[in-house]
Amino acid sequence: MTHSFPLAVCAEMLWPDHPIDWRAARLTERGLGVGLWNYPDHDLAKLEAVGANYTIMNGYLEGRLADDEGADMLLASARKTAQVGKRLGVDRLNLHGTGLGDGGIPIWQHDVVDGKMWLKARDTLNRICDMAEEEGVVFTLENLNLLDHPGCPFGSTEDVLALVSAIDRPQLKINLDLYHTQIGEGDLLRWCEKCLPWIGEVQVADNPGRCEPGTGEINYAGIAAGLKAMGYDGPVGMEANAKGDSDAAVDAFVAAFTL
Repeated sequence: MTHSFPLAVCAEMLWPDHPIDWRAARLTERGLGVGLWNYPDHDLAKLEAVGANYTIMNGYLEGRLADDEGADMLLASARKTAQVGKRLGVDRLNLHGTGLGDGGIPIWQHDVVDGKMWLKARDTLNRICDMAEEEGVVFTLENLNLLDHPGCPFGSTEDVLALVSAIDRPQLKINLDLYHTQIGEGDLLRWCEKCLPWIGEVQVADNPGRCEPGTGEINYAGIAAGLKAMGYDGPVGMEANAKGDSDAAVDAFVAAFTL
């Protein structure tokens, strides 16, 4: 039995009593990639020293897609973050429709996204791609569910797919978070198929609770088999809380995606 996908785990959500570099080292010892959130929260020198494969990190600290001021903020922030990403060797830098505040609540909330906002978002993401091409980095756009992140523009799986497929540039991929898709749309494997040409990473957690596979309603062994059958062999990352022991949560994730 072997891993059918390159596997990674978000270090931010596990082993909360240990420093982040210890968590990164623990995952590296297990042969797994390491996901991070916001770089100012961490000692970059200590993270560098671990020698981990940092697979994904938040690609900005402020900004938004669909208005002039927010777009300029996003571009400036994303360029700074790209430099940090290159320092750590991060594979993908992650974006959302708008910056998220405490508890994941969108800072800039819009329940209705009009045509002008769509055009601006496409323009902003093309500017991101231009910058990413200059810097030699790759960004992803992540879907978010609107129960946990109310009013987030371009949060749905459908909206993220529409934007990324319309831009269709190698510097921008989809971070397809199946926890969010399950809450927002369901029908996970068909969404995987629709998004397949543009997926940069598949992220997983079970629902409810956003814990490891096997703790909720999603058949992640079935998802793994379905992804393999459709020809997906890209990265799968767990961004989940541990229902109990963090090592056991990692074990459950690895088992679900080992075919």
